[in-house]
Amino acid sequence: MFTFFKIPFVQSVLWAIALIVATAIIARIASRALRHFLERDSNPLPSSSIIINIARGVIWATGASVILDACFGVNANALVAALGVGGIAVSLGFQDTLSNLIGGLQVTFMGIVKPGDNIEVGAERGVVQDVTWRHTTIRDTMGQTVIIPNSIISKTALVHLLPASRVAVPFAVPRLSEDDSPHAENMDGLAEQLADLALKAAREVSPVIDGPRVLFSEISELGIKGKIVFQVEDAGKTGAAADAVVRAIAALV
Repeated sequence: MFTFFKIPFVQSVLWAIALIVATAIIARIASRALRHFLERDSNPLPSSSIIINIARGVIWATGASVILDACFGVNANALVAALGVGGIAVSLGFQDTLSNLIGGLQVTFMGIVKPGDNIEVGAERGVVQDVTWRHTTIRDTMGQTVIIPNSIISKTALVHLLPASRVAVPFAVPRLSEDDSPHAENMDGLAEQLADLALKAAREVSPVIDGPRVLFSEISELGIKGKIVFQVEDAGKTGAAADAVVRAIAALV
């Protein structure tokens, strides 16, 4: 039994298994540490999966090189050079994959797209959930998950929209009286009243993290027009928050 383990090839296989396990542990620890770092607010890099996948790939490539060299006496550099022609053929067969990988690297490290961005690419729009080595995942206003290849994003006009949790509610309230002109003090009082009304109504749906701000746009025969702008915590409840504010304003006028 023990003689079996003394066979050089068996020893090489056992060492290779041990190194594979060690590489897997190092890759897992590095991935968790990197994910923790990327999720910090002070981190300048986006918290996209593509960065973690690249780090994991580098660790596994290094581990494979060590295993081939130390356990089986195979020079990884010489092997790569010997497979150079075959590598060209393989790369031609994986053009789309390489294009998506390069596109993902471009949009990630250039800061073009990162999780949380509200974007529009062609006919698709939504909030970015993640950027992987192959595609970018966004969630649209209906809650559907849309998968867009990275090569499409790098080649198509991309629009950064306002935050998905932003709400703008237009309004028109009648003037105080037929003969009254909208003096500044009356406008300030109206703005404060509308802001308080909108804040109370929106808070019943979702916490308000910015605003409300009242912006007047014009005075017409219908009254004073403008819009109330605010931002809620839950982007999925913007419609309900806008509905609540409209109902509150309708009760006022």
